Amino acid sequence: MSNRDYANRKPVSKGRTKAKGGRRKSAQPAPKRFPLLLSLVTVSLVGGFGYFLWSINDSATDTTPEPVVVQPAKPQVQKKDPNALPPKPKEEWTYQQELENKQVEVDIPENTAPTRPYQMQCGSFRKQSQADQMKAMIAFQGLEAQVRKVEGSSGIWYKVVLGPYDRKRAAEKHRHILQRGGLNGCQIWFWEGS
Repeated sequence: MSNRDYANRKPVSKGRTKAKGGRRKSAQPAPKRFPLLLSLVTVSLVGGFGYFLWSINDSATDTTPEPVVVQPAKPQVQKKDPNALPPKPKEEWTYQQELENKQVEVDIPENTAPTRPYQMQCGSFRKQSQADQMKAMIAFQGLEAQVRKVEGSSGIWYKVVLGPYDRKRAAEKHRHILQRGGLNGCQIWFWEGS
């Protein structure tokens, strides 16, 4: 028994017939018709081009004269000396007399609470060399820091501090500069003195 693949077999087209020996012979192809849409587009383009040529020819042969507008002669103005200046205007200022008798009142707010300055601490180390390294990293960001030696209950600490700042906003600005440089963890506190 031969294995035939009926599922993938191509159907026989109607225009072909089997010839002797199992070969298919194609019938003559049907004559192609000129597409109707293509002919309509061609006719409309040719007609449009003809109308364009006719309108150009019509406007070129139109010999209607255009009306001529006659400008009335302008009276000649006598020229003055170009170097002559106009007369100096008279100054009329009224605010000078008003300000002579004016008194200005200024309200100065009383600042009852003394402001405490702020400081920013970026590190606290046991070794001074580590604190100096942090101070150098801060200097590379364009800011100036100090290293303070503090003796506490747990021993000697070296703190890296920036400030004093009059306003907390200035301290926050410097903290953002340090954060962009990769130094995170700086804390803003009230100034402790020294």
